[in-house]
Amino acid sequence: MAYDNVLLEEVEAGVWRLTVNRPKSLNALNSATLEEIGAAATEVGRNPGARVLLVTGSGEKAFVAGADISEMQAFTADEGHRFSERGMRAFRTLETLPIPVIAVVRGYCLGGGLELAMACDWLLAGESAALGQPEVTLGVTPGFGGSQRLPRRIGTAMAMELILTGRRIDAAEALRLGLVNHVHPDDRVMDEALVMARAIAARGSIAVRLAKSLVVRGQDLDLDNACALESQAFGLSFSTEDQKEGMAAFLARRPAAFKGR
Repeated sequence: MAYDNVLLEEVEAGVWRLTVNRPKSLNALNSATLEEIGAAATEVGRNPGARVLLVTGSGEKAFVAGADISEMQAFTADEGHRFSERGMRAFRTLETLPIPVIAVVRGYCLGGGLELAMACDWLLAGESAALGQPEVTLGVTPGFGGSQRLPRRIGTAMAMELILTGRRIDAAEALRLGLVNHVHPDDRVMDEALVMARAIAARGSIAVRLAKSLVVRGQDLDLDNACALESQAFGLSFSTEDQKEGMAAFLARRPAAFKGR
């Protein structure tokens, strides 16, 4: 499928990259871009060879600076509601992909940009990253899930502070709060993301998908039921060729050649 506002590419075997590509507007999210993010995520999800998806923004200044204020300014209440729902659908499509999804953030990652990043499984940040939910400074609330995902990432009290003040944080503070996993120099962060993606792509893909599902689904269960779910997945993994190959390779002290079967 052709896209006007995003770039979607398989950068190497199994590793895909989705780039929000509106650098003149600091990759601001308008309606068309939100639709394309959802469509691109769906395309990757349907590709049986996809192992990891990286999500980033084009240019040096921004991951995504936020939702497109020039489009939103004249919205009615109903139009604002529908715009929010469009973003929610797109980000939920990304969030529910069975493969790992990693946000690679440089520069501004604000409002809808942070909400996009938090729809990914984890974030890698360049040293220039500036993150926040500044919607209240514009007289609106977060609209693409920020009020729900940020507390789940960093805890209610700190999320409340950031959302209600609109304060930006830098990469170092985001790392301290657990909002990002790692911080790298800007000119190295994509390379480091690719190193991580290659490592994941080299693992047993069925096991990776099952493990991601366990982490996601288990958070909504009590511990006994979550552990029972893990036991089921563990047993299921023994029905795969990858399990046989992985354990045989370990005993033979050789690299495993997983085939996703």
